[in-house]
Amino acid sequence: MIKQMKILFVAALAVSIVGCAGTRVSRVDSDQEIALSDRWNDKDSQLVAEEMIADMLSFPWARDFELNNNNRPTIIIQRIANKSHEHIAIETFVNDIKRSIIRSGRADFVARGDERKAIRDDRQDQELNAAQAKEQGQEQAADFAISGSLNSIVDQVGGDRVTFYQVDMKLIDMANNREVWNGQKKSKKLQEKGGFGFKMKTSFKLLTIILVICSVA
Repeated sequence: MIKQMKILFVAALAVSIVGCAGTRVSRVDSDQEIALSDRWNDKDSQLVAEEMIADMLSFPWARDFELNNNNRPTIIIQRIANKSHEHIAIETFVNDIKRSIIRSGRADFVARGDERKAIRDDRQDQELNAAQAKEQGQEQAADFAISGSLNSIVDQVGGDRVTFYQVDMKLIDMANNREVWNGQKKSKKLQEKGGFGFKMKTSFKLLTIILVICSVA
């Protein structure tokens, strides 16, 4: 009877351990940061884009352009290069930059070359098939162009790792090639070795000991 009770106890303990190790999925707010590692994530992309565009629009070029032209400047993104050690979806970062520019109300944004070509093809199709086609030759040229890069450095000792990210961007005046803004954003992430693996190993060692005790009882 005592042996049966021990076996039942071990079985219950095993079930509880397996249950703790199970996978659980829950829905969270898309704006909430969930950092499972030190890798570049969606929150990094959003925050860096917002801070750098705010800095860019605070420089004198924006005010000077509005005063001289009585209009908002028009911006295009040429290229943001990923030079980091990670595979990063740069297009997500580019879209965050676009949203920050448009949301500011201080500047307009024009599509890049491949997007403009697709729109031109649509306008040509409208001329042939639409009753009220948009006229050709009405595109707005960009006054300024953004380009930049994302770099990273990794420093690791044992299970602890520090990842350093640096984003550099610049704004060029398309009329005279003057660099009117140069921005830089740095950030560090520390990933420390957690204790979950140790806890799981300890639990399985404990379970092994209990099984041995039951087998000799």
